[in-house]
Amino acid sequence: MIEIVGVKFRSTGKVYNFLINNLNVDIGDYCVVETERGYGFGKVDIGKICLDDSQASRPLKSVLRKATEQDFEIFRENTEMERDAAEFCERRVNERGLDMQLVDVECTFDRSRLTFYFISEGRIDFRELVKDLAQKYRTRIEMRQIGVRDEAKLIGGFGVCGCPLCCTTFLKNFETVSIKMAKVQGLTLNPSKLSGLCDRLKCCLTYEYDYYRQMAKYMPRCGQMILTLDGKGPYKVREVNYLDGTVLVDVEEGNKQKFHYRDLEKVK
Repeated sequence: MIEIVGVKFRSTGKVYNFLINNLNVDIGDYCVVETERGYGFGKVDIGKICLDDSQASRPLKSVLRKATEQDFEIFRENTEMERDAAEFCERRVNERGLDMQLVDVECTFDRSRLTFYFISEGRIDFRELVKDLAQKYRTRIEMRQIGVRDEAKLIGGFGVCGCPLCCTTFLKNFETVSIKMAKVQGLTLNPSKLSGLCDRLKCCLTYEYDYYRQMAKYMPRCGQMILTLDGKGPYKVREVNYLDGTVLVDVEEGNKQKFHYRDLEKVK
């Protein structure tokens, strides 16, 4: 058996698993860990979990220590370095006329690498820009092009529901979202209402899609003719509510009545 904790390096980032190595770390503690890209400074987001060694998808790195005051000071210096690197990079981008927008800068805890996240509609020749950055900061430079959904995740914001964006709070990965999901749920196919801050289809369209898809197998469609189980009808379906399983039908001209779908059968 192995003991692991989930550590997050940024408030909107993914959670990564690390071996505890018999250290006493709890949720909310800051710690220094070993990563594939050097040392990292993060916050414990998921408390201790015991797993069978065979359940680990790949060999795990370890938590080295709980953060000390010296570690916090290094973290603050790195944060200041990130801000300075962002300003310097933006100046160089403008001076060289590169068609790219810098989104974020990330510095590893041991300063062995600076990663610059940017968005662009096409490919960018940033070789000269990398030389400028490497010459100033004397460390390895990585340029990483991201999409608009990743940009929203890094920057954050609030959705039309009034809550913080799902991608900045609890979503770990982006799932494929299609317009078909909106159709199945009976939503108005208005791009402005279906799109999030990233101008892509909202991630929340996937949350209830499976439920609607399953209910669609059992419930009648709008415009379909149905009978009640006691043989009354046929009636024409006007509205379908997948959430509570009810169907609104025309029983007489100008008179409508609601039934549960289990009390109805489709006209053959």
